[in-house]
Amino acid sequence: MVLFFRKREGVSAMTGMAKLSFVVLLTAFSISLINTIFAVYIDSFVHNESAVGFISAILIMVALLSYFIFIPFIEKNSKTKIYGFSLLMLALTYLLFALNRKLYIFVVLAGIAIIFHTLRITSFGIIMKEKSPKKKLSRNEGLVYTFMNIAWVIGPLVAGWISNKYNIQLVFALAAIFLFLAFIFFRLSKINVSHITKKSDGNLIKNFFAFFRDKKRTLAYLLGGGPSLWWAFIYIFVPLHIIRSGLQTLWVGYFLFAIAVPLILSEYIFARMAGKIGFKKTFKIGFAIVTIISFICFFIENIYLLLSLLVLASFGFAMLEPTTVTYFLDTLKKKDENRFFGPYNTTAEVYSLTGRISASVLLLFLPFKYLFFLFGGFMFLLFLLSHRIKDIIEDKRK
Repeated sequence: MVLFFRKREGVSAMTGMAKLSFVVLLTAFSISLINTIFAVYIDSFVHNESAVGFISAILIMVALLSYFIFIPFIEKNSKTKIYGFSLLMLALTYLLFALNRKLYIFVVLAGIAIIFHTLRITSFGIIMKEKSPKKKLSRNEGLVYTFMNIAWVIGPLVAGWISNKYNIQLVFALAAIFLFLAFIFFRLSKINVSHITKKSDGNLIKNFFAFFRDKKRTLAYLLGGGPSLWWAFIYIFVPLHIIRSGLQTLWVGYFLFAIAVPLILSEYIFARMAGKIGFKKTFKIGFAIVTIISFICFFIENIYLLLSLLVLASFGFAMLEPTTVTYFLDTLKKKDENRFFGPYNTTAEVYSLTGRISASVLLLFLPFKYLFFLFGGFMFLLFLLSHRIKDIIEDKRK
């Protein structure tokens, strides 16, 4: 309770971190609903695994450009206002999803949603760092990710049940409602982070080269996309494999529920551990776990055993999700936050795009099981790369 409340004039007051965590819980629940049925929804139009991958890859490219295009906007405006506005606009967009029945309208709406999604992620990351003491950043990231993954445990079950019993459009409507609630609570929380840069950096090419000129930022960027690469596989292609294996849509919800349980159980623990033992060891162990399990999955035919092993792999990513972001933030100087945190977030889009396109191309020629070799290979390369980073230990007390 120390993390969530403090005594003020004899009354327990909710801390800023607790308020942020609750907003994250509501927001993540909404997004988890959408991501659970996203691939299945597109597949209902195109009826092709590879086509689903290519369509989602196009949407990722929109996000990739958005992170760089909106650097001046992020620098010149209050991060609190940007975050609140992005929540509201995402809620409205999801509501339009619920009313839509056409694929081309869905693609347009998805492109709009992704733009606000990038603004939400960038502004929240800056708010998070501003509200966290440096020695507690990894701990607070772990706390927020734990709340996020609580939503990702519940969301897939709810989305799977609703889409199976009713329809997918109702899932979009429910997602919109929870984003509206997140917007309202965020406004009531009175959290304020302005940190406005009067002289913005609008040159996209200059920002690109300035970002990658620093070796620590580059390595953090290359490692930071690992979780997104894996989740692209898990949330786009594994649900389709579940359906193709003869299981009902409800099983997609069961699987995505189970995949988040290890994250809830251990992300906060691993985040605190990284602050004490260093990020290098944490990265190496995390990527090694996922690499080994992925290669084992290639030889597994039983769908239930296969899904169980993928759930175990989440323990590896419990060591990576909060810590990769924290590691990058620890490498940043305060004056560079507005300029470089947005571009850093493109690592998620670049790796997600890489995963979706490479998997889509592979499926044109080879069966689904070869995806485990593909993504296992990616994870092994990141395992090797993690040996090259300069270690950071936030809490050096023995």
